[in-house]
Amino acid sequence: MSTGKFSPKASYPIGVFDSGIGGLTVAKAINDLLPHEQLVYFGDTAHMPYGEKSPHAIKDYSIKIAEFLILQPCKLIVIACNSASATAFKQVQAILPDKQFVINVIDPVVEHIVSQDKYKKIGLIGTKRTVSSAVYKKKFEKANPNMQLKSLATPLLAPMIEEGFFNNKISKTIVHSYLDNPHLTGIESIILACTHYPLIINEISSYYKGKLDIINSAEIVSKAVQRFLDEKGLLNTKKTEPKHKFFVSDYTASFEETAKIFFGASLKLKENNLWKGK
Repeated sequence: MSTGKFSPKASYPIGVFDSGIGGLTVAKAINDLLPHEQLVYFGDTAHMPYGEKSPHAIKDYSIKIAEFLILQPCKLIVIACNSASATAFKQVQAILPDKQFVINVIDPVVEHIVSQDKYKKIGLIGTKRTVSSAVYKKKFEKANPNMQLKSLATPLLAPMIEEGFFNNKISKTIVHSYLDNPHLTGIESIILACTHYPLIINEISSYYKGKLDIINSAEIVSKAVQRFLDEKGLLNTKKTEPKHKFFVSDYTASFEETAKIFFGASLKLKENNLWKGK
């Protein structure tokens, strides 16, 4: 059911949500491209990782967070999570009077890759939920049946990153162990189908040694956000510095420290468990 409370204005912030810190890579890319836009970020740390949750649970979490962002009010909602994008995109659209005002992290990436004629054999790493949904496979088959997609679930990576294990020997060992999987042999590019994974892009790059393209969804999605807001006349033209807001459903010091890497030491998290009392 539509909330009936959504009336976007250029001065309103952009809402971004994920199960944890991964969506911060998308939020940072949006901030870099559109520095005058205010962001409201929600990390559902109480329920992460979404990749291990049931479709019903992911839909419930996503709808609740989207309703919260609409009431901020936000002019656009970005589902900065592949698992939620694969599972709950239509459900989030359904609560808006105009379903256009939701952007997921899958469609922009598929459109980008299909537009690049050079990609034929594509690898993908993501959560169990994203890979088992086969959403990328279905979209590629519809857009270009000649493309070959090899998907591999990498369930240890998101929790590892969430705990702050990236850019070190432990993360390098685990990442390289996954990428050694014979299923990925022969690929020409690889999609980071989890918004956490740009945080381990150094480990992924060191494994491939520049021999293939690494598709970073954060940059692609930020450009999709810019195009959408421009087309709708909703880009913020004011040159004042935005005051971003960051919410989590369960406060963790590791989340705050990682968030500060992206948005500076002055960042403050506010805990807001939307499910408290249920």
